[in-house]
Amino acid sequence: MSADPDARTDVGVDPETEAEMGAAIDPDVDISTANTMRERANESRIKLWVMLGANRLLITALLALFVFVAFVALGVFVYPPFEASLRSADTIETMFSTMIGAIVTATTLVLTISQLVISQENGPLGEQHARMSDTMDFRSYTRDLIGQPMPADPSMFLRVVIDAARRRAEALRSAVADNDDDQLRAEVDEFTESIVGNAEEVDEELDGATFGEFDVLFAALNFNYGWKLFQVERIADDHADSLTDEDHAILDELRTSLSMFGPAREHIKTLYFEWALIDLSQLILYVAVPALVVAAAMLAFVDGSTLTGATIGVPDILWLVAGGFTVTTLPFLLLIAYIARVATIAKRTLAIGPLILRGSQR
Repeated sequence: MSADPDARTDVGVDPETEAEMGAAIDPDVDISTANTMRERANESRIKLWVMLGANRLLITALLALFVFVAFVALGVFVYPPFEASLRSADTIETMFSTMIGAIVTATTLVLTISQLVISQENGPLGEQHARMSDTMDFRSYTRDLIGQPMPADPSMFLRVVIDAARRRAEALRSAVADNDDDQLRAEVDEFTESIVGNAEEVDEELDGATFGEFDVLFAALNFNYGWKLFQVERIADDHADSLTDEDHAILDELRTSLSMFGPAREHIKTLYFEWALIDLSQLILYVAVPALVVAAAMLAFVDGSTLTGATIGVPDILWLVAGGFTVTTLPFLLLIAYIARVATIAKRTLAIGPLILRGSQR
């Protein structure tokens, strides 16, 4: 056992209780933690599905439906005189002339951001050569780590890095199986179970995942490598006297495996951000033209006398204006859907390595 009682106190051991328990295993030591992102975030499955998991076009459609229903409901139940305003005032002209300016401005802004993203991929020959050299150095280092050439597929690459960590955790458990330190054996066993269980779950999620559809990055976010890195360092420090040189070597190898996952995940995240922003730019271009046509048509051909009837108790002019307004908001709804995911990912991956920013995990 470790000779430093303060080190034990940091992981929940009461020195007085330890003296009474002798060599018994301390039940207060908690090695494992919540692994998946939903468990760590302590948030509802529905919220994470909306912000991350759901297809962005589906979220855009749901937002558009909400805008349409809310517009009609406000016009019928909250402000019934709205129909009279549509028929007698220049409300329609004011609404859609404003939307034309907003669509043009927003589309220009998004395309500018897209150009900035694309410009990062451009550069002189020297910069491109340096990027290539760094990439090949990383591949060579990873090949030495995993004992095989680095896969080209992003999902397979993450799988082999995670598998290397799992194998080394199992090797550590085998190495300390005969150690006289009961506390060490208990902690390593629980720690290994945590790594193996988390690795198997993420490996299953990565199996068949296709880059560009968020599946790869979503699975990578479920591997809680930061906490595992902290535990490797803590075990090595708390049980330094009980660990052999061979055990320390295995711990170093495990630490290296886990630390390699950090930059690998960040690289995949960066590529996904660029991919998503380019997709967003393309989609906004696709919907901006129809939105402009609808806004212009509402200005040119619709006034208070265009439709005079009602359908299911709702004035037809209100249905038409609500539908036209919803179509003109599609570029903004697409922007909301995509930026919500990108911002959520960025917030959850601010720290790299064994830094835990969420209070629920500390």
